[in-house]
Amino acid sequence: QLVESGGGSVQPGGSLRLSCVASGFAFSDYAMSWVRQAAGKGLEWVSVIDDTGKNTRYSESVKGRFTISRDNVKNMLYLQMNSLKPEDTAVYRCAKTRIPKITYYDGGTMDRYDYWGQGTQVTVSL
Repeated sequence: QLVESGGGSVQPGGSLRLSCVASGFAFSDYAMSWVRQAAGKGLEWVSVIDDTGKNTRYSESVKGRFTISRDNVKNMLYLQMNSLKPEDTAVYRCAKTRIPKITYYDGGTMDRYDYWGQGTQVTVSL
């Protein structure tokens, strides 16, 4: 199970920190991603982190503004979002990859993932 929290409404330039708590699987064995979906649009990959937390990748749209991290002791995934823009408005979901001990260097396709959280809404507006 994956449960996100930390979303909310913020002005442009603001910050939010999203959290995802994992349960029911060996969290420390799997790469994890954040994806988002804006209203009326498809899923967009945001970031991926490998099982160790040492390797991360970001989409071009968030690179330099967002930071993904994890705590394998607490079974937690995080997304620190700074310098938020209106175009970051979306439902953000954490996703678990299917295959353990694989390091990914891009978002890939969505069939890379087998479990998703319900999501947390992020709204960036004046």
